[in-house]
Amino acid sequence: MDGRRARSARTRQLIIDAYLALLRERPQIPTAAAIAQRAGYSVRSVFERFPDLHALRVAATDEVLLRASSRVAARAATGSRSERIRVHVEMRGQTCEEWLPLWCALNANQGDSPDLKARIRVIREMVVNRIEEVYATELLTLESRQRRHTVLAIEALVDFESWARLRGQFELSFEEACAVWMHAIDRLLPNTSADC
Repeated sequence: MDGRRARSARTRQLIIDAYLALLRERPQIPTAAAIAQRAGYSVRSVFERFPDLHALRVAATDEVLLRASSRVAARAATGSRSERIRVHVEMRGQTCEEWLPLWCALNANQGDSPDLKARIRVIREMVVNRIEEVYATELLTLESRQRRHTVLAIEALVDFESWARLRGQFELSFEEACAVWMHAIDRLLPNTSADC
């Protein structure tokens, strides 16, 4: 029984990985047949693990949230202001680069799904929490309302859609897009005596 469960869990993971890989390759939502083919299983196997494609989207989103939060937790928010800005922007750029297709799929398919809407809220809250953590030194010098506005301005700046415009519409390289974000964040943050 344990071997069967392990195989089923492995199949489930391969189906999630196939879904995410297909999303990265093409912006269209993959079909069950395409997912099954990429994973090396039958369509029936997909629907044995997930009741429908919506459940697969939710599971894939949870997988990405887990990976992203683990990556962020592994990087401490320490160093000089310029170091913190650089590390934050590079990590955020890598996250956007990797997960932009999933973000687009989430937004396009959230419809009336409370599950997907909740995941979108969680993702945005994670970004806000990280901004508050990384720039705590600077933000603590501001009064409450100004601090909130600064955090929200940075969150809007480093959003997936902003990254998509910089990389797609304006055709900036990864490094150039990061430089735009770093410069803008530095301008948004208040000057402090601890700046170096």
